[in-house]
Amino acid sequence: MGSALAAAALAAGHEVVLVSGPVQITYPEGAEVHSVISTEEMLKRCQELFPRCDGLIGVAAPSDYRPEKIAANKISKTGEPLKLQLIETEDIVATLAKTKGPRWLVGFALETEDPRLRALAKLQKKSCDLMVLNSIEAMHSQDNAVEIIDREGELVAGFEGRKEEVAQRLFQLIELRLMRTI
Repeated sequence: MGSALAAAALAAGHEVVLVSGPVQITYPEGAEVHSVISTEEMLKRCQELFPRCDGLIGVAAPSDYRPEKIAANKISKTGEPLKLQLIETEDIVATLAKTKGPRWLVGFALETEDPRLRALAKLQKKSCDLMVLNSIEAMHSQDNAVEIIDREGELVAGFEGRKEEVAQRLFQLIELRLMRTI
């Protein structure tokens, strides 16, 4: 969806700045692409770039957790169980929302349990203007089905079809509802 949304924004005449983790995706020509490896790197790069942007579409799915400790060397087998301690990563969209100012924010929620309820919680927590709820079936698929919820928690649209078509319709909605109000 990130690549399809970037293409839709470029086709509509907008500048596009992407911050992307390691993915097997070709982004559209004309997009300024910043590659990162970790969620921490993604947050840092977004914090650097966000002040020069009019808005953010948080379509990436960065890791919610990271290892508490990272071994400097190979961990050899011992025959004993290995315990992995995970800690929560900082939420990128929620962090950027603290410096939102007049910018608009669109978040994405991919939830497997109580999807609408969790999307509404994310909408509030992340101070988004719109929240796009999509399903797990969208992963590694050419198709997607989304519901768009506004900041009042109202369902304002639903689109389904090829990701490129869904992205075009979603971006048109973003332009209509958010870009003309700044």
